[in-house]
Amino acid sequence: MNKIFGFNQEELSSLKATYTANEIYQQPELWRETLNIVENNKEAINKFLEKNLNKDNVRIILTGAGTSAYVGDTIYLYLAKKLGKRVEAIATTDFVSNPDEYIDENANTILVSYARSGNSPESVGTYDLFEKKVKNLAHIVVTCNKEGELAKKSQEKEGNLVLLMPEKSNDKSFAMTSSFTCMTLATLLLFDIANLEENKKIVEELATKGQASLDNQWKDAKAISDLGAERIVYVGSGALKGLCHEMALKNLELTSGKQVTVCESILGFRHGPKSIINNNTLVIFLCSTNDYTALYDYDLIKEVYNDEGTQKVAVLNYFDRENLKEISHKYITANGSKLDDTFIAFNYIIFGQMISFFNSLRLGISPDNPRPDGTVNRVVQGVVIHEYNN
Repeated sequence: MNKIFGFNQEELSSLKATYTANEIYQQPELWRETLNIVENNKEAINKFLEKNLNKDNVRIILTGAGTSAYVGDTIYLYLAKKLGKRVEAIATTDFVSNPDEYIDENANTILVSYARSGNSPESVGTYDLFEKKVKNLAHIVVTCNKEGELAKKSQEKEGNLVLLMPEKSNDKSFAMTSSFTCMTLATLLLFDIANLEENKKIVEELATKGQASLDNQWKDAKAISDLGAERIVYVGSGALKGLCHEMALKNLELTSGKQVTVCESILGFRHGPKSIINNNTLVIFLCSTNDYTALYDYDLIKEVYNDEGTQKVAVLNYFDRENLKEISHKYITANGSKLDDTFIAFNYIIFGQMISFFNSLRLGISPDNPRPDGTVNRVVQGVVIHEYNN
């Protein structure tokens, strides 16, 4: 096998980075496989949507924990606009502790659950809470583990839609990478199943551009890591704000918290969060393909670049905008087309994952298991689901 990010497999093994590197690298291949999975389940998807989507007062909830929750954060705005329905992203970690604040017993609810393992206590707990409380309920479960408790439980009930992601997407590394992008892509495709042929072209562009980034632009990601920032801030608008949550979490996880990493919206950043900037801060901008939104991107990039101090600015831009090069210390573009921001997220997350990978190695941390003391785990431990009787 060719080298990945400059390392052969033996070198990755010695760095305890084999799983993470390979799971980041395999994503374009798995996106094509995810497309095939959705296409092979087209009949079941159509049947489910025809039965459940056009009821009165439909509420679609995208839920998961940690990275799985950020799937919903990234795509709910796009789906709400595409479907003309009420779509919300609410984490299982919110549902379990405060069910009365979030659950509407009388709404026709489609609960879309995301899970890499399907064994997180909150994921199973949320499934059970909705079964108990909601009168008119349909489940979509998108998971990477056919042996997980969530997959098994959901398949027991007739009428549920269960989509099993590519087997390789059940990441063995501590951090979720390919699992995140496969579950995200599957959801975008299934809720727009009528336009699958058109969306195939988008998937092919994303896979082609993604592979090019992995093969040819990993050195750019390493150069960003080599800036040696003590703090990183991810900023973006709309869908890209949701993606910033995942990119910040990835870096926080893979650096074992040694590199402070936060996220904010483009316009929200000035309202206090900008206080995080010191002379050793890197601000990474996820730029929009929307011309109007891009005006706000430009304004903040220019402001942070010109502020006093030695802070650094890096710009990720799927669609090339020449005017951003002169106001950034590092500018990366995929030279792609003007896809919706929800789709360019697939290219940006690859860079976020690579940057986090190199930050982990630079700090002498094992990417595959950054917390060997067991205080943070691949599948959450220590959660007690208390009995709910209301």
